[in-house]
Amino acid sequence: MKINLHDDRQIIEEVFNVLIEHIDTSKVVRFMEICNLSNQNYSLLKEKLFQGETVDSLYEKIKASEIDG
Repeated sequence: MKINLHDDRQIIEEVFNVLIEHIDTSKVVRFMEICNLSNQNYSLLKEKLFQGETVDSLYEKIKASEIDG
């Protein structure tokens, strides 16, 4: 059986695009860790995960999640 890696990567990217649109970034990253996907696919998604973010905006999100959690 032949696997078309280009199509697999495209599917993975599409799925993560949906996750990124609908789920908090920190939860998407956690999901990637849980599924052992962080090393394999992170480079495909890091631009989208952190698009428009700054160190300050990420810091504020981290602080807010610590307060809520």
